[in-house]
Parts: sequence; structure tokens; C-alpha cells
Amino acid sequence: MKKTLLTLALIAAPAAAVADTLDSLREQGFARIAIANEPPFTAVAADGTVSGAAPDVAREVFKRLGVPEVVASISEYGAMIPGLQARRHDAITAGLFMKPERCQAVAYSEPILCDAEAFLLPKGNPKGFRSYADIAADPTATIGAPGGGTEEKLALEAGVPRNRVIVVPDGQSGLKMLQDGRIDVYSLPVLSISDLMAKAADPNLEMLAPVQGAPVYCDGAAFRKQDTALRDAFDLELAKMKDSGEFAQIIEPYGFSAEAAKSTSRAALCGE
Repeated sequence: MKKTLLTLALIAAPAAAVADTLDSLREQGFARIAIANEPPFTAVAADGTVSGAAPDVAREVFKRLGVPEVVASISEYGAMIPGLQARRHDAITAGLFMKPERCQAVAYSEPILCDAEAFLLPKGNPKGFRSYADIAADPTATIGAPGGGTEEKLALEAGVPRNRVIVVPDGQSGLKMLQDGRIDVYSLPVLSISDLMAKAADPNLEMLAPVQGAPVYCDGAAFRKQDTALRDAFDLELAKMKDSGEFAQIIEPYGFSAEAAKSTSRAALCGE
């Protein structure tokens, strides 16, 4: 009987600790987050100020959970999950993209920052392109893409003929070709298109993201496997921010697409 009671006590102790994780963070007034120093995902200024899209989202979500501050420490990507498991961090908010093997090691939130394929288009998207297949279906449409890159491959796989996939040497060349009407659409990842648009400041252009049917790669806040209750509370506030538009207000100035994050899920990215 004593052995049974002892076993039950050992089982109950970790469960109680897990249940108390959020209460403990509220009591201490801060959450410890692991970050990289990789703008625009994360950034650390010379004075130590932490910014970037991932910490900014985490800071706001934790604030809504009653944890007013986040304390960030820079970590190499390979050391983040071991550090989390060793309780040196309470969460990882660092652009650590979801992969099935990582999903086995941590409890991810729903997607936050995504790098998806994007189209740079004339304002108003006059031809209504939303996918590479749409371009293939228009016999006059041309698409610019880096030679040998993912975008060239996706266009060809979707059925765009080789003579309508225009190899572009660099981003500025692709921008100029679109502005001059020599191509109908230019394709690159979201962050690259966002950077081009910011530098061009051309009101006659717009970005479409994510491209329908193209891969989407996303991170999420990562928690210890035992801290699913904390993860679920984080997810609840994150969902409210996505619905209200506050999420977009935080991440889109950094060049990320809120729609890309909303277009997929943890279950899809982790292969659950």
C-alpha cells in the first residue's frame, strides 16, 4: 500500500507543477523566452532592447495572460530545444519552423510567423492570379522567377510553359520588369517581396500571399511537452488577436503575412 501511495504521489507531483506553470509566471511577473538575433524574426539592439516579430507577439500574448514582461536570451537554434527542456527558458519565440521531428520534442502553438511563396503584381491584380496554376491557364501570362529556384520549379510543375517562365537574375531586376510590363507577375518568398515593396514604395504594386497550393513554412511559440495547458492558453489569446486584426498589426510591419499564418495550422505543419 505504501508503495502504491508513493507511486501516486510521484505521478501527481509533475501534474501539479504543470498546472501551476502559468500561475508561477504570473507570480514572478515575467516569462523567459529563447530568441535568436535574426531580423525580422528577432532582433537585439546595441542597448539590449529586444524586438522583432516573434518577441513582439509573445510579449503581447503573455501580457494578456497576466504575465507583464518577457526576458529574452539569445540562443543558437540547435541549443533552443535542449534549453527549453532543461527549464532555462519558458518558451522559444525565435522563428523555429515547425518540422515533424521538432513537433515530437516540443508543444508548438498555432502558427505565428510564416515564410510562404508570394506574388508581386500590378495593383488590383487585374488578371486575378492566386496560384501558379492560374498563370498556366492564361496563355499570354508570363512569370518572373529566380533561375533554379523554388518559384521556377513550382511554376513549371503547375504547367506554365518554359517560354513563359522568365528567369530573373535578382530582385531589383524582377521589380523593374514588372513595372515595365515585361512580365505579369514576379514570384519570391513573402519576406523578399515585402522587402522589395518597402524599398520601391510604388503604389501601383501589391503583394499576394500566400500563393494558393504552394508550400507554407511557419514557426510557433514552442513550450515544453508537459506545458500543454500553458500552450493552450497562449493559443486562445493568439486566436483572438488573429481575429481582431491586432496580430496583423504586429507582424506585417516586419514583412510577414498574417494571412499566411491563418492559412495553415499546427496539425498540418506537424503532420498530426
